[in-house]
Amino acid sequence: MEDEVDRLVAAWRRERPDLDVGPLEVLSRVSRLARHLDRARRQAFSEHSLEPWEFDVLTALRRAGAPYQLSPGQLLTQTLVTSGTMTNRIDRLAKKGLVERLPDPNDRRGVLVRLTEEGRDRADSSLAELLEQERAILAELSPAQQAELANLLRQLTAPFDNVSG
Repeated sequence: MEDEVDRLVAAWRRERPDLDVGPLEVLSRVSRLARHLDRARRQAFSEHSLEPWEFDVLTALRRAGAPYQLSPGQLLTQTLVTSGTMTNRIDRLAKKGLVERLPDPNDRRGVLVRLTEEGRDRADSSLAELLEQERAILAELSPAQQAELANLLRQLTAPFDNVSG
């Protein structure tokens, strides 16, 4: 079975035999797969009237468990955006009725962001749709191959995830 990356690599080997283009065989496929995954994610979220960033915030709150609330700082850590961006996102989600701000009982100046019932329903339904899309992407691989691929990708991504800053 040949794919577009095989053709790309063959062309570079022909045109630039002086270069080791081996990394393209893996990383070009990862890049192409990321684009397909991005399309699948956007489709899954749009069916539930969510943007990808909205899904990220809602599911961070959902994963927190009952009562489905976090401080804005905790949301920052989980979504990797600036505090100004997070404030804007919380405002927009609150306007849509998907989250609410509550006073933090442990900090008089602090607030907590809590999922509303509608926010929880949207997080749950869009996650189910996303997982259906992702299962379709992985359908050509056996469960053992999926586990092997997950382990290999973990080895590649862990150093990036463990970099502070």
